[in-house]
Amino acid sequence: MNTLNKTLALIAFASSSVAFAATDFDTLDVDGNGVISQQEASVDATISAKFAELDTDQNGELSKEEFSQA
Repeated sequence: MNTLNKTLALIAFASSSVAFAATDFDTLDVDGNGVISQQEASVDATISAKFAELDTDQNGELSKEEFSQA
């Protein structure tokens, strides 16, 4: 049982670390085209929720400049 608890704790920690790391622009820009689409932003709840506000030119993508305002 103790091993199971340790395993679950490790999985939870790894999952939260991946989610935290996703807040980096380059990590979110999965296709490497220099902008973050709404689909790419969807893996980060905070960025996704603020996407329309951050997309100041309303082109459906976040540039590095727009993302830096998050």
